[in-house]
Amino acid sequence: MSKEILEIIEGLAQAAANVSYDGAQHMENYSHDGQVRKVGLMREEGIPLLDKRVIDGFKVKFYGDSMVINYQSDVMMKDLKENGFENDIVRTINEVKKFLQKEYKAITGNSVSLTAKGEPQILVQTTSNVRTFVQAYQHYKIGGLQMDEILSPSENKTNDITKKFLEFAKAKRPQNEEISASDNQKK
Repeated sequence: MSKEILEIIEGLAQAAANVSYDGAQHMENYSHDGQVRKVGLMREEGIPLLDKRVIDGFKVKFYGDSMVINYQSDVMMKDLKENGFENDIVRTINEVKKFLQKEYKAITGNSVSLTAKGEPQILVQTTSNVRTFVQAYQHYKIGGLQMDEILSPSENKTNDITKKFLEFAKAKRPQNEEISASDNQKK
């Protein structure tokens, strides 16, 4: 992996780490540097100590020249029946993507492009008659990453000394051996 690729992945991972945990810096009072960092999650609305907590969050994974943003949230059954529920989930994932790009630029001084690959996948599961949770993810191609092509399978390059050793291992029994093959058999 080249140094540039590693720097891009480390920058995006640090941008995600800055706010992905619950209690992150979305209010001035709770921020270590006094800066408000709003990602676009539902848990950022209201005052955490006084209001009902909304459980949602995101994480990122990297593979090859791509990144996956995973989003999870608890939702009420009545919210599922509203028009535009899927659009709200897609909007939230896009807000996370925009935030990661902005935070990456603040950390590294460079910009990075994230291009969506395919459609976002949304899975809604019920935990009770009232409460459900949603899991969604979207794959993105990271701009500026150029991965090496997968080469053909490696050739068998057994050294001469290795070949000699393997031939010796198949050699005849030693001359000073006094045990016959039949002596090793159980009677």
